Amino acid sequence: MSQDSDHGDANEVTRIAIDGELTIYRAADLKVTVLEALRKSRVLEVDLSGVTELDTAGLQVLMLAKNTAAADKRELRLLNHSPAVVEIVEMLNLGAFFGDALLIHS
Repeated sequence: MSQDSDHGDANEVTRIAIDGELTIYRAADLKVTVLEALRKSRVLEVDLSGVTELDTAGLQVLMLAKNTAAADKRELRLLNHSPAVVEIVEMLNLGAFFGDALLIHS
């Protein structure tokens, strides 16, 4: 996971990238990392281009982060969805929940 911050004003944007599996085996650690990054920024962008596998535990981390952001009046943006992420989001019809532009694969 990598992190890049643009500090400078009230609309601070932090970007993190998740690489590899976003599964039960890493969900607890990723939950801490994502929520900590969210607390430190008004806007958190999560680059999902490197996600090779997503299961329900990983999906729960993303959903928790989205709900936490909304409750704290912060913004969570999911970017560059990998095919593994798109597959699960489409299968479970969660595109509207996350509200981020998804690349639709046919």
